[in-house]
Amino acid sequence: MRDVAIVGVSQTKFGELWDSSFRDLISEAGIKAIVDADMDGDDIEAMYVGNMSSGLFVEQEHIAPLIADHVGLNPIPATRVEAACASGGLALRQGIMAVASGFHDVVISAGVEKMTDVVDATPAIATASDQEWEANQGATFPSLYAMIAKRHMYQYGTTREQLAQFSVVNHKNASKNPNAQFPFETTVDKVINSTMVADPLTLLDCSPVSDGAAAVIMVPAEDAKKYTDTPIYVRASAQASGTMALHDRKDITTIESTKVASKKAYDMAGVSVKDIDLTEVHDCFSINGLLAVEDLGFAEKGKGGIAIEEGQTEIDGDFPINTSGGLKARGHPLGATGIAQAAEVVWQLRGEAGKRQVEGAELGMTHNIGGTGGTAAVHIFGRDLN
Repeated sequence: MRDVAIVGVSQTKFGELWDSSFRDLISEAGIKAIVDADMDGDDIEAMYVGNMSSGLFVEQEHIAPLIADHVGLNPIPATRVEAACASGGLALRQGIMAVASGFHDVVISAGVEKMTDVVDATPAIATASDQEWEANQGATFPSLYAMIAKRHMYQYGTTREQLAQFSVVNHKNASKNPNAQFPFETTVDKVINSTMVADPLTLLDCSPVSDGAAAVIMVPAEDAKKYTDTPIYVRASAQASGTMALHDRKDITTIESTKVASKKAYDMAGVSVKDIDLTEVHDCFSINGLLAVEDLGFAEKGKGGIAIEEGQTEIDGDFPINTSGGLKARGHPLGATGIAQAAEVVWQLRGEAGKRQVEGAELGMTHNIGGTGGTAAVHIFGRDLN
């Protein structure tokens, strides 16, 4: 197995991008990543594209060759990767494994979703849940995560204010991110008093419907300096699966796939959670951000709310979370999210994150999940190989 380095990253603006098509978004992300890597498109040997539901959102399937054609990369092998909201994270993992194995030397992993072209995105998003036992019974993702939130509050005494504070920190960070969908600050009171979606979750607890794309270019570590003076190395790539339906779990306040994938990642990188300088977590809802704080090991189970309340997740806190603004405020174009998380960590480790920079960051982690935890992908990146 070869060591892998990231030499180019990009992200489009996230938001309701009415003037940009599906093809426009992925083309923009790919071109920007190639420019960032200071290479030619002819150098790319393979492409993996994370995308959840282009068929339902833009009525286009078979998107991988379409993208390769549109961006001028034919005849390279192009593969679509689907794992609901973790599609980007798994596209990244496939690219890493392709380079690590020696099968390809220069790979681009990208992610894209154009969600605003449908009147109601809810039915498409609901396909990531268990259709027979959840979606067909009327359950939506806000309601599923609301059940998790209610149980966590009952079981551990987590407060509504602690949940809201997670969104507050995300918006504070997003206000410093030019690519964020919602670059404005908010307050605990505004979060709690925003429109109710599924009790106790309100509008400002929920990630938005978003358009956007992101891309990452990877090469063998020994070749990285050919392209950049600041390569970022892949220290770990791990994946795990969990039950689709909540009723099959022993405890709905724990995402087991997150725990398993993160343990594998820490072991692979030879580090502990205490060594991680910043993390991009999958906070499609504020409660999922809180669960990630616990299941990744930053706080004991049941004490994630206290850690958030104490400011431990802020940029200058003990373990900065979602410096980009997270899914909640940066935006959540489903297939692009896992790649955008990696791009943010790369910018942080390069020292290029501007006003949201974590000083002295050397190790960063991404956490991308599909559905309510049916899939989890955890990656660790470093400024150095060891």
